[in-house]
Amino acid sequence: MDFSLSEEQRLLKETVDRLVRDRYGFEARQAAAASEQGFSRAMWATFAELGLLAVPFPEAVGGLGGGGVDLMVVAEAFGRGLVVEPYLATVVLGGSLVELAGSDEQKAHILGHVVAGEKLLAFAHGEPDGRYDLAHVGTRAEESGDGWRLTGRKSVVINGDAADTLIVSARTAGGTGDEAGIGLFLVASDAAGLTVHGNPTIDGGRSAEVVLDGVAAEPLGEPGAAFPAIEAAVARGIAALCAEAVGAMEVACETTLDYLKTRKQFGRPIGSFQALQHRMVDMRTELEQARSMAILAAAKLGADRVERERTVSAAKVTIGRAAHHVAEEAIQLHGGIAMTWEYALSHYAKRLVMIDHLLGDVDFHTERFIALTDGTAA
Repeated sequence: MDFSLSEEQRLLKETVDRLVRDRYGFEARQAAAASEQGFSRAMWATFAELGLLAVPFPEAVGGLGGGGVDLMVVAEAFGRGLVVEPYLATVVLGGSLVELAGSDEQKAHILGHVVAGEKLLAFAHGEPDGRYDLAHVGTRAEESGDGWRLTGRKSVVINGDAADTLIVSARTAGGTGDEAGIGLFLVASDAAGLTVHGNPTIDGGRSAEVVLDGVAAEPLGEPGAAFPAIEAAVARGIAALCAEAVGAMEVACETTLDYLKTRKQFGRPIGSFQALQHRMVDMRTELEQARSMAILAAAKLGADRVERERTVSAAKVTIGRAAHHVAEEAIQLHGGIAMTWEYALSHYAKRLVMIDHLLGDVDFHTERFIALTDGTAA
């Protein structure tokens, strides 16, 4: 498999790397995270101007027609900058669901506004007792005379409190745990009967708890047949998270190496001690293994369902373990300074821990990979 970037991908990489390096310093990131919405609207507009919000979408709706590798390039750069803007929620998850499940009219209307930076989306799928099971949907959708009404509760909705439109999974038929009978519905943020309670996460991001009490909703595509689209969209989300983790691990390794070169004990840099050199090599080894798996996951997003799902689960396991190792070693090699709020490394460590828990942790994806390999998974 050829892992080299095309000319267009190299140009995209140069653009997003330059943006993060020149305009997304740690202080700017912290200020955006501490704001009322938890991100910068001005930076989001810049993303739109540079075409970053258009990367994964078809040209017919104003997108750039990019694939998994293009998405990886953007996400890795965002990982280096600890970007807090709702790219995962709006573009990767929400936008993918519209692209994969929506009607032509819905795609043109919604994705056009997303690409322009005019609409924020959030995928309200997980439920309090569902853990990471994508088929665990207890929220009900009932058809009434004036359309569809949703009743239920959703948990840990990424950037749900900032979204203009929620994409909510709800059951039209079957029982909790069945793949068949799950639909996707569009819910306006100001809909009657909708309660959204936002809260900060440990890594500087935002999530929300969502309660739906007979909320009016518009079906996204065909009601009851959304599971394949959900699974494919989440696969894209996992690939993006893996690439983001690689970017964050890269900064953690670079920061730690610089510290080892400058911090002195007994009149010499601590990086000259062989035991610490070995630990630094182990960190870099974990990083490069993670990078290889992130590339593979991105490249396999267009493969058949089983191969795609096995690959993204394997990548999530490999990168989750590597992220924990790099974060823990970076903090230990720094000592106490690494735990201070003002020092950037602690925030990279928190993000790496959070990435492991988003869209399935190491334990979940280990079990899922085994089930997909021996044929016991659905």
